[in-house]
Amino acid sequence: MNIVYKSEPERGRRWQRLLAEQAPDIRFQLWPDIVDPEQVDCLIAWQPPDNIMQHFPNLKVLFSVGAGVDQFDYASLPASLPVVRMVEPGLTRGMVEYVTFAVLGLHRNMPRYLQQQRQQVWLEHPGRPASRSRVGVMGMGTLGEAVLQPLVQLGFDCAGWSRTGKNLAGVKSFVGQGELGNFLARTDILICLLPLTAATEGILNAELFNQLPQGASLVQVGRGKHLQHDHLLAALDSGQLSAAVIDVTSPEPLPVGHRFWQHPAIWLTPHIASQTQPESAVQALLDNLRRFERGETMTGVVDRERGY
Repeated sequence: MNIVYKSEPERGRRWQRLLAEQAPDIRFQLWPDIVDPEQVDCLIAWQPPDNIMQHFPNLKVLFSVGAGVDQFDYASLPASLPVVRMVEPGLTRGMVEYVTFAVLGLHRNMPRYLQQQRQQVWLEHPGRPASRSRVGVMGMGTLGEAVLQPLVQLGFDCAGWSRTGKNLAGVKSFVGQGELGNFLARTDILICLLPLTAATEGILNAELFNQLPQGASLVQVGRGKHLQHDHLLAALDSGQLSAAVIDVTSPEPLPVGHRFWQHPAIWLTPHIASQTQPESAVQALLDNLRRFERGETMTGVVDRERGY
């Protein structure tokens, strides 16, 4: 098996060392130092090269190094080529940690207290138990279901919205466009973990924000193109939303002078909510390669009609 890795170089070198220990029969090369591109079986990438099939004409599998797969140009890829998103426990644990932190911070008014600290204001605000904060997750895939579990245990009133119904203990399930309004109306802290598709691009907009209770807040950990920046700023400035935790944007990084950098109601992080962990990612890769060689369905194969 001949694999090429095109992503963050230092992380790639860690993958290379781990694979040398666990699967020395695999030839693992780091982009752009490729020998015999016609012999490459698998490409692992976040931002792939243009014209993938021209670079690697005999490619058998395309792996995303992360959970997202909308960065690939499917029109240029053979319909028979499997595209596989990363599903590994390290990635999931990272997202659970970040979302739990964000929800607890919003629930306990931490953005407001941070503003007060900067202004040297000592002022307490009423708190409320977690059971009185209604959390809603848009996108009930592997990550969506995982982030809800600790929130349920902490006592939050939890719900999820997805394309198909889900049965998760302690979580109310809302399904499809027809139930989106009811889901939003009962959500004080909205978490976006949707895949990016034609149907979800720009979904975090004024129409959606206005269906949330006044003073609701947002945790944006989906994809950058879900969020319409001007609509979020207007909702924050009007008081329709009270705060937002933003980890993904479009573009990335944000340009100098963008209002998100200095807005007092926004916590901004540079797409670090969840990062693939080399040790567990390499194990997930090896598991999928074994499945592929046995002719079995790999974990995380993208359904191109759905877009994820």
